Amino acid sequence: MTEARSIGVVYDSGYGHTAAQARAVGEGAASVPDTDVALYFAEEVATDPRQLDHCDALIFGTPTYMGSGSAVFKSFMEASAKIWLAQEWKGKLAAGFTNSSGHSGDKLSTLTQLWLFAMQHGMVWVGLGLLDGNGRSTGSDSELNRLGSYAGAMAQSNSDQGLEGMQDSDLRTASALGERVAHHVVSWRGGGR
Repeated sequence: MTEARSIGVVYDSGYGHTAAQARAVGEGAASVPDTDVALYFAEEVATDPRQLDHCDALIFGTPTYMGSGSAVFKSFMEASAKIWLAQEWKGKLAAGFTNSSGHSGDKLSTLTQLWLFAMQHGMVWVGLGLLDGNGRSTGSDSELNRLGSYAGAMAQSNSDQGLEGMQDSDLRTASALGERVAHHVVSWRGGGR
């Protein structure tokens, strides 16, 4: 019998859009057999980041505010300093997702921030693995990876709308990221753990 792999989705969400992405990431990961998935609010897990130690993979999500991750998420990152110093998350798989109201919104800066955080912890980054879905004349906003990210899942939500302002394709893209990480973590045999 195969032992289930544990995936933690750690996220912050100011207005609910990134939380919707987190749920989609979790659903995608949970669709893969032999995975256990749990969602964690960054603010809560910042009080004790060691509650993530059992996870084989961590998928990080934060809204993009002013070209960066949220202050709440950065507090979680800083709270993991003792774990970083001992390199206790080394070898875990990692991935990331973000949302902003702008089509660009400098979301790549946030994904880069998440990637660097994972690299400092010695983690192994898993990118989105999807081609640009809307980069041709026959493309549309209904396609996966409509915003053309490779580093992680990006979503765009209108600033004057709630969850109804989110594109279904962005949520399906988030789900695809979760599924991709889960497939990798189930077959993962590496890492200094």
